[in-house]
Amino acid sequence: MNKPAPGPQRSLRMAAALIGAAAALSACTHTSQDTVTGSVPNDYRLRHPIVVQEANTTTEVFVGTGRGGLTAAQRADIGGLAQAWMREGTGAIVIDVPANTPNARTANDSLREIKGILNAYGVPPRGVTVRPYHPADPRQFATIRVNYPRIRADAGPCGLWPEDIGPSIKNKGYLDNRPYHNFGCATQRNLAAMVDNPADLVQPRAEAPAMTSRRNAAFMKYRKGDTTATSYPESDRAKLSDVGK
Repeated sequence: MNKPAPGPQRSLRMAAALIGAAAALSACTHTSQDTVTGSVPNDYRLRHPIVVQEANTTTEVFVGTGRGGLTAAQRADIGGLAQAWMREGTGAIVIDVPANTPNARTANDSLREIKGILNAYGVPPRGVTVRPYHPADPRQFATIRVNYPRIRADAGPCGLWPEDIGPSIKNKGYLDNRPYHNFGCATQRNLAAMVDNPADLVQPRAEAPAMTSRRNAAFMKYRKGDTTATSYPESDRAKLSDVGK
């Protein structure tokens, strides 16, 4: 005897069971793309951190072929570099002098003046290293490069756009209102460039000693019942009008 064909209700129950099983299995599936997207930090300070590291500071001296020596502006540049090295240098001053170039002879004449200026500003001779170099491109103008290492802060690189910033199927963070990848990079980079002492980004400075004379004067006025505020009588001389008093 032949079995009766399954009814429509039984077919619907089987289809619902298959759909439920597929949904349960898909809920346990995790893709690596979702993990990467979820790991991108929302805070721009974590996405573009300011890094304190050692890097070279370079001053280039342009020297012609017909006359050696330095100009007044170049002497000021070398003097400023010497003062900065005394304050923040972490290694020797390295002078790269061009060799086998049209201006090699005049560069050696300028080198003697550079070393003399550095010595006059207090840089010891053992703190200066001279080495020749050959330009990689013959068409490039060969300059004297005076550089030294120091601790500096930096952030970036900026201008990276790994995802679309508008509504797109490829933009996983658009619906979640997440900031785009390059957001805040320029601010972090500018802040790092403006910091005079990179250690201030890591730890506070020690307190300066108190001004004892000024503090004692304020205490004496306080004991007498006088006002401790400082008066500036010369500030009234700069006023143009008394309107608004």
